[in-house]
Amino acid sequence: MDMTTCLKSLLLAVQQYRDGRTAQKGAQLQKLLVEVSSLKCDKLLSSGQVMPRECVRALVELTGNPNTNPTLTSSILSLLAQLACDDDALEILNSRYNLTSTLASVVHCHSATPEEPLVLQCLQLLQRLTYNTRVFQSTNYIHELVAFLMTTIQSRNDDIIVPCLGLMVNLCRDNHSVQRHIKTLDHVKPFYRTLIEFLAHNSLTVVVFTLSILASLTLNEKVGEKLFDAKNIHQTFQLVFNIIVNGDGTQTRKYSVDLLVDLLKNPKIAEYLAKYQHLSACVSKILGVLQSKDPDSAAKVLELLLAMCSVSGLRPLLCEVVFRPVAGLKLGAAGRRRGGGADDGRKAESGLALLQWLSSPVEGAESCSLQALQLLSELLEEALGAECVSESVLSFVEVLLPVLLELLRGLDPTQGDAHLRKLCHRIAHVTSLLLVLCTEDSTRSLVSGQVSAPLCLSQVEALMSCCHPSGSDNDLSQLCADALLKTLELMSKLRQQVKDMETSFYRVLQDQRVVTPLSLALTSQHRERVQTGLSLLMEATPLPDFPSLVLGESLAANNAYRQREPELSVKRVAVQEVPPSSILDCSSGSSRSVHSLVDRMQNGFELQEHVKDSHVFQIDVYEQKLAAFASKESRLQDLLEAKALALSQADRLITQYVFERAQAEAEACKLSGLLKEAERRREDLQAELGGQALEAELARADIEQLVRHNGRLQLDSEQHQSLKGAYNALLNRFNDSEQLLKELQASHVSLTKQSDALRKNHEALQLQHDKTASSLQEREEEVRSLRSDLQQKNGDIAGLRVALRAEEEKLQEKDQERRDLEETGDVLRKELNKTEQARKDASIKASSLELQKSQLEVKLKQKEDELSKHSSMIAMIHSLSSGRTKSDVNLSL
Repeated sequence: MDMTTCLKSLLLAVQQYRDGRTAQKGAQLQKLLVEVSSLKCDKLLSSGQVMPRECVRALVELTGNPNTNPTLTSSILSLLAQLACDDDALEILNSRYNLTSTLASVVHCHSATPEEPLVLQCLQLLQRLTYNTRVFQSTNYIHELVAFLMTTIQSRNDDIIVPCLGLMVNLCRDNHSVQRHIKTLDHVKPFYRTLIEFLAHNSLTVVVFTLSILASLTLNEKVGEKLFDAKNIHQTFQLVFNIIVNGDGTQTRKYSVDLLVDLLKNPKIAEYLAKYQHLSACVSKILGVLQSKDPDSAAKVLELLLAMCSVSGLRPLLCEVVFRPVAGLKLGAAGRRRGGGADDGRKAESGLALLQWLSSPVEGAESCSLQALQLLSELLEEALGAECVSESVLSFVEVLLPVLLELLRGLDPTQGDAHLRKLCHRIAHVTSLLLVLCTEDSTRSLVSGQVSAPLCLSQVEALMSCCHPSGSDNDLSQLCADALLKTLELMSKLRQQVKDMETSFYRVLQDQRVVTPLSLALTSQHRERVQTGLSLLMEATPLPDFPSLVLGESLAANNAYRQREPELSVKRVAVQEVPPSSILDCSSGSSRSVHSLVDRMQNGFELQEHVKDSHVFQIDVYEQKLAAFASKESRLQDLLEAKALALSQADRLITQYVFERAQAEAEACKLSGLLKEAERRREDLQAELGGQALEAELARADIEQLVRHNGRLQLDSEQHQSLKGAYNALLNRFNDSEQLLKELQASHVSLTKQSDALRKNHEALQLQHDKTASSLQEREEEVRSLRSDLQQKNGDIAGLRVALRAEEEKLQEKDQERRDLEETGDVLRKELNKTEQARKDASIKASSLELQKSQLEVKLKQKEDELSKHSSMIAMIHSLSSGRTKSDVNLSL
């Protein structure tokens, strides 16, 4: 079964299932979905056919219906994912069918069970749809989708964490409305904490996604300044460069490049990257990625290099890394003589890979070719702007020129408009690069040696045949005009250096076909096109056969069309509102008039074969009128097709409007109910709040009274505690005094017996005290002398340290003196160690003497205390025996 039959059957099955959702119809639709998926669906949406787009519209509506079977929805999503195989199909799905909102509604319906395969399938397709596409905050179910993503990310479900993070990156990148919505949420801080914890994840994809989200949300805030400060940014650079060079998956590499491109928009981070010490090696390795055959990876690498070109501090480094390889290729023999090895070969391969992507075919890898041309234009402009052009740049230009000239060949006006558009776009970039090379004398001589006048003439002829607008494709005419004007500008630059170039240049300027691109350039809104057109006009005005009148009429027509463009747009809208029957009648009437005119002319030619030559002029008039009627018929046919397309679009818009209006009415009813309930709750809460405020006033008065009473009780308690303490102190003193009295009475008896022994001990201790005092004085003298020696040693040490510091300062000036001073320093260090050891010994000895002194002082104090006690006891004894007679005293003694 062919694709058209399958699509018709599929559209019929969708309509039948939508009318009655039975199991049999669902199985039939499921079978047809599998059959269509098995066929080749590449570029089916971008082919411009009506049937595929009608089928996709019906399938998207069926997907957005919550009553659709989940298994059937999964099959539809699989087919839509298969259809979204290129950028054009993704743009059609986003703009015409609003698939993003539909998938977001499906995710919202199944948000309670995020582990279902259908949710994962929706998230993966959403991630593809929203990549490099800005999603507006007003899109249906976007807020619910953002809430679901944040909740799922915080739940740390490893099964769907990667698509959730990737989709969150797409929604946040360059989308200030979504960023502002996320920042205003209440639970954004826990979300930030979860993302920061993900930075330690073992998956590099998760780490890159997390860094991208944090860069979008916090780059200009305090959290972002801490995450991407000078200490941490080098780790981010190393991580991104490692993923770009060694990453296996194209997805992770894409998001890594996007992260670094977004970071380079910050001036501080761009400055950090310019100071990154491993940047040269990283750029060399990145150029090595271009050796792969993957156009997606090459496109992202070239995008990163172009973003780095926007940083002024990185352009010289990129020039050095990019231009050096081909220089090594051209001077390979000399490099081998100088000892060049595998590194030079690897660099040469990097340069060749860049040139290979430069000459890649326009079908499939046109973005790589255009990015390579733009990168070389930026870098060569930087290199040629230097004071002296290096030999490596000239060698690179020698290898580059044959590749560029090969890209200028092969333009065929008979090819399709899409192919012509891509070729004209690339020719414009190639010519711009050649114009950059013509800004400097040395490279201009190289260009003039390779470019020839016949090549430029053939290029101009091919482009002028494409400059006339055909139908409504003015974009192709504008691209052809740009390429043609740049080619003429190149011929003007080289007309003095290339043989026959000046004659060819002036001959082209006098061709009437050059009027169209000149008029388009002079009436353009771009400054560069106007300047190019003016420079060529100044060259062409003095020429005798320059069609200045035709150029004036073309300029006036373009200006008039520009002024009437708003009115024409209104008329187009009015034409779309005309019923199809009137358009059919008009087209049929014009067709009948054309046919009748042809019949009359044929009859006239049969009857007037021998008419005079004066009637030939009337034939020309009729031919012009016939051509006018034919053009009018073609325009009416275009209007008919446009009306049919507008009707189909209107049907889709009406269906979508009805569906959205029903959703909006349901949401409005729900919101009104919630509002009424909230009002009732507010009134109840307000009444309850008034009662609670009165109770709070009464409670506040009671609390103040209790606080005052509590203060009085606290004062009474403090007084009671103080009196109780004083009573306990007096009681303890009385007990102590009574116990002391008993002890003193008992000790009095024992002291009278020890009086004689203490007297004898006092005399012996007096002698020992004298000896100890003399030895103590000697020890003090020794301590003083040791202290003076220690101070002298410390002074010597300080002087030696000052001398050592001076010698260390002189060490930087003379290498020979450094060696001598190191030897002197070693000697001084040894003496210093000895002195330190002596000081330590002296301090130890002094400390031991001080310890002995303190011990002796303690003993002396004890002895003095004992002497005082003995003296008091002797005095007490004398006082007790003072009542006796003198003879009795002598007798007792």
